[in-house]
Amino acid sequence: MDALEKNKQVVRQFYTDGWNGRKFDIVHQTHAENWVHHDNSNPNDLGGGPEGNIKRMKELVQAFPDVRFDIEDMVAENDKVVVRFVASGTHKGQFGPIPPTEKQVKMLGYITHRLENGKIVEDWVVRDTYGLMIQLGVIQPGKQ
Repeated sequence: MDALEKNKQVVRQFYTDGWNGRKFDIVHQTHAENWVHHDNSNPNDLGGGPEGNIKRMKELVQAFPDVRFDIEDMVAENDKVVVRFVASGTHKGQFGPIPPTEKQVKMLGYITHRLENGKIVEDWVVRDTYGLMIQLGVIQPGKQ
C-alpha cells in the first residue's frame, strides 16, 4: 500500500471507528500529540492532541447522541487527505448555548487532514453551519 492509501486508511479509521463506532481511544492511534483543528465556525482553534479531539467529539455526541459522519468523497495528495462528509443526527442535548430541540439535522462539510508519520496532525474544516442553525430553528432565513 502506498503512502496516500495509508493516509486515507488512517482518516477512514478515524471516521468509522472514532466517530461512528464511538471508539474514542482510536484517536490516540490516528492523531499526533500536537494535533490542532482550524475551524472558521469556532472562534478558537482547537488543539490538545488526541485528548483535545476526544473532548470535542464527546461534546458533540452528548448534543447529538446518534451523530454519524458519512464520507461522500475522499481525495489524497502529498500529505493531505480531503473528505467531503455529511454529518447527521438528532439534537437531544445542549449544543453550545442551544438547548435540545429534538430535531433531526444533516450538515455537509469538507475537512482537510494533514498527516505526518501516519497520524493526523492538523485539520481545516468548512461546513454548513448556517444550514445547521436553520434546521435547529435558531435562525430563520430571510428574517432579521
